[in-house]
Amino acid sequence: MLDIKFIRENKESVMDGLRKKKCKIDIGKLIDLDEKRRELIQRSEHLKAEQNEASKKIAKLSGAEKKDEIEKMSALKEKLSAMEDGLSGIQEEISELMRFIPNLPQDDVPEGKNEKDNVILRKVGEKIKFGFIPKDYLTIAQNLDIIDVERAGIVSGSRFGYLKNEAALMEFALTQLAFSVLLPQGFKPIVPPVMIKKEMMQGMGYVDTPEDEEERYYFEKDKLYLVGTSEQSVGPMHSGEILSEKDLPVRYAAFSSCFRREAGSYGKDTKGILRVHQFDKMEMFSFCRPDDSRDEHALFLKMEEKLMQALKIPYRVTQLCTGDLSRPSATTIDIEAWLPGQNEGKGLYREVSSTSNTTDFQSRRLNVKYKDSGVPGLIGGGFIPVPPSLKFVHMLNGTVFAIGRIIIAIIENYQTAEGFVNIPDALKPWMHGIEIIKR
Repeated sequence: MLDIKFIRENKESVMDGLRKKKCKIDIGKLIDLDEKRRELIQRSEHLKAEQNEASKKIAKLSGAEKKDEIEKMSALKEKLSAMEDGLSGIQEEISELMRFIPNLPQDDVPEGKNEKDNVILRKVGEKIKFGFIPKDYLTIAQNLDIIDVERAGIVSGSRFGYLKNEAALMEFALTQLAFSVLLPQGFKPIVPPVMIKKEMMQGMGYVDTPEDEEERYYFEKDKLYLVGTSEQSVGPMHSGEILSEKDLPVRYAAFSSCFRREAGSYGKDTKGILRVHQFDKMEMFSFCRPDDSRDEHALFLKMEEKLMQALKIPYRVTQLCTGDLSRPSATTIDIEAWLPGQNEGKGLYREVSSTSNTTDFQSRRLNVKYKDSGVPGLIGGGFIPVPPSLKFVHMLNGTVFAIGRIIIAIIENYQTAEGFVNIPDALKPWMHGIEIIKR
């Protein structure tokens, strides 16, 4: 959620940001409603002051005079009640409009309509030159009995899969590799809930539109959502709290299963485990000072690249354009792994991780603040301490591993002519002596 004062004072830049994000909101109407709201607040405060004075006056009167003042007091009370009802209605209208306003893109985000306008920042790693036409991961995995979508289809339906044997071991090897990189950076490991309250999902900004809602699994009887990505239950952890500045940044490395309806993706990636309804994920999350969030975002990207380089999987780094950003995001950078077995062995890049800075968009909704300790300020020609104040933290998220997709990338990049799969050196310490998957 944006700050209404910021919107009021920066109308043109807000409208430009909404234009870049392809979002149509009547900002003029919002500002008019806000002016009415402030006017009503001022008038109601004035009436309350009159009411207080009248109460004092009545206490000193008696007889007819007292009766007259009581009648005036009653009329004043009715007027105040009507005014407060009107104020409540206006506030509801403002809240509804505010809920549909997305976060504004940072100034350095490239402008564009959709994913076709995303900008490739760099490519990293040498693509393996196979002496054969590389196979797609599903063909290899089924032959090796490490992924089973047929039985999953019988049990659960389409877009589900079993990770089996070495693929199951690989999942937990990936989590151990991730923790070995993240824990030294101060990330706290957590396993969060996968079901969250409606108000918490709203606070994270993932159910503001019908399109957002269509993507979620929601249990009406329990008023609970299944998370579609790990950060949706990590962000609300500190809802309503005031964090200490000395503790910032507060960083978490979360592991959880995630659930998506994959609405709107009919016909896309229907086979295998590339686009599924349930998948496991490791996620970085940070609560930090606003002045530090750009550096924190750079750190998240650095961690993602470090892990990709440890696995020796070629990838490219892509900055999302304004039209491809999610509603809560001010800036997002994706990592896309090279999958040599896709596109009939010609290969292509597919997204495997992403990191976003949501600035204070989510923290305002969730009311997550920190106490600024105050800094010396120039007042009256000299430096004196500035009193502490409460500020909203900035919140960031970043995929460590979308585990199914990373396993896909490993299978395709480490395949052999015989249809076997070598284990990356970085994972061998946690693979119980297995160095190659073969049958």
